[in-house]
Amino acid sequence: MDLNTVKEVRDARLREPWQPGDAWLGGGTYLFSEPQPHLRRLVDLSRMGWESLTLGEDGSLEIAATCTIAQLSRFGRKFGAAAAPLIEQCCLAFLASFKIWNMATVGGNLCNGLPAGPMISLTAALDGTCLLQSQAGVRRTVKVADFITGAGRKDLGEGELLRSVTVPARALGCRTAFRQASLYGLGRSGALVIGSLDPVDGSMAVTISAATARPFRLWFPLPPDKGELRRAIEAAVGEDDWFDDIHGLSEWRRHMGFRLAEEVRHELTRLSQDGAR
Repeated sequence: MDLNTVKEVRDARLREPWQPGDAWLGGGTYLFSEPQPHLRRLVDLSRMGWESLTLGEDGSLEIAATCTIAQLSRFGRKFGAAAAPLIEQCCLAFLASFKIWNMATVGGNLCNGLPAGPMISLTAALDGTCLLQSQAGVRRTVKVADFITGAGRKDLGEGELLRSVTVPARALGCRTAFRQASLYGLGRSGALVIGSLDPVDGSMAVTISAATARPFRLWFPLPPDKGELRRAIEAAVGEDDWFDDIHGLSEWRRHMGFRLAEEVRHELTRLSQDGAR
């Protein structure tokens, strides 16, 4: 897609004042996929030199906003953490070509804020924290589950950028269960539910996304039974929170959200019981 309203592309390292019509340019797979008549200037992040993936001394994982899906996928296949399989499962949820994988970025997927964004699902489920930076260099943090506030909406100020997402070591050590549903064989996710079981204290988290306008991460000090899980979802997710578009009616998404949540609960509960024997 030719963006014929864009007059110039600037290097983000120059830290020039933010102007109306500016947009951050990561991989560009969304920006160049459809007309953007409101844009006048692109601020390119590709030369910032951020390390794509960094393991902290505490065992946490920092994922740079400019990390591509291909880079994350390669890392996940070699990573030894218990939650590592979830990385590849969420990368495959893109159902995109290798050309997209090599350009699309983790940060771009989060900042688009689409309900079906699999990097949102991944990082929200693993209790990730976004590092945000203003034009003045002021930094703040916000949980991924709170960063996405609705379909296409996020907690991001004018000119503010997403620098990275950090996943804590505790979450990386969890056992995980993944379920995804689409209306079509190669369609966009209509519901994506991830469960995680903490081997340290036996707590469980169930994260519902794609079926909802924003991710909902529900935490339980002990694995819930079927009724407790259902009541928790009903209390957290309002009727207006179930997403509705061409990829699935809200009624279907709600049904699949409950169904897939019960499936991951059952899988992780069985693993917990087997491990206790």
